[in-house]
Amino acid sequence: MTQRLAVIATGVIGNGWIARALARGWDVVAFDPALDAEARTRAAVANAWPALERLGTTAGASPERLHFVDRLDAAVAGADLIQENVPERLPLKREILATLDAVAAPETLIGSSTSGFKPSDLQRDCRQAPGRVIVAHPFNPVYLLPLVELVGGAATTPEQMGSAQSLYRSLAMRPLVVKREIEGHIADRLMEALWREALHLVNDGVATTEEVDAAMVYGCGLRWSLMGTFLTFHLAGGDAGMRHMLEQFGPALKLPWTRLEAPELSEALIDKVVEGCEHQAAGRPVAELEQRRDAFLVELLALVRQYWPEAEGLEERI
Repeated sequence: MTQRLAVIATGVIGNGWIARALARGWDVVAFDPALDAEARTRAAVANAWPALERLGTTAGASPERLHFVDRLDAAVAGADLIQENVPERLPLKREILATLDAVAAPETLIGSSTSGFKPSDLQRDCRQAPGRVIVAHPFNPVYLLPLVELVGGAATTPEQMGSAQSLYRSLAMRPLVVKREIEGHIADRLMEALWREALHLVNDGVATTEEVDAAMVYGCGLRWSLMGTFLTFHLAGGDAGMRHMLEQFGPALKLPWTRLEAPELSEALIDKVVEGCEHQAAGRPVAELEQRRDAFLVELLALVRQYWPEAEGLEERI
């Protein structure tokens, strides 16, 4: 039986959800009041489709299974899953989610792509079935990266979270259930810490944006893409593993190396970052850079599966 995804708001993340669902053979109904939304979405899907075909699509997958509608109630009618992607403004998200909760069938799960807000805050104005409104936070590009952080709120039941895991697995995603509500969830909190340090390095003239990126690409990023943070440091302890690593290098954590708080986003810093990124892009349009990134990620995902096959069942073990 064909499943249907309703996508509310079609920016970069919304379009990523659309491309992923289409590649898995789902029907997709999208709602976005912007006049050029449909044209932008179809162009984004076309740009993503070659990478999706290399990764492997499901029988029956087709961009033609995407339809746009001009009303929220029409978008969610008959949906198996609703994905909300409006801008990161809590009052706006609560308003849209309350409307979706009112017009959607009470058993239909509503996932919010929010990168920062807690689900209990998102559920607050929902009256029909607030527990089915959860955080379902993906990572860009959504159509290739499999992680989705699932966070339930105060009203969410274990059964609803179980249903969410099944739905996102059917989209070929790797659901990670976050045990406690926290702003920023897990991955974004880690990325924000790194982002703040990177801004300080650029702001203080220690490195350019290109040099910071090179440190990631040719250094820790290569290790992290396979083993993550903790297992990488476990290996750093030699045969004795993590315990020896902490005994030897743990005291360095007290040294004032990290700045943690973000630097002031001054015009001078903005100019440094923008100019650095434009230099790195070397005049190439974003669509071209996206295709290069996607080709790399398809091959990298294959390598991760080859060298770390046991990670495929991670969500069942935690």
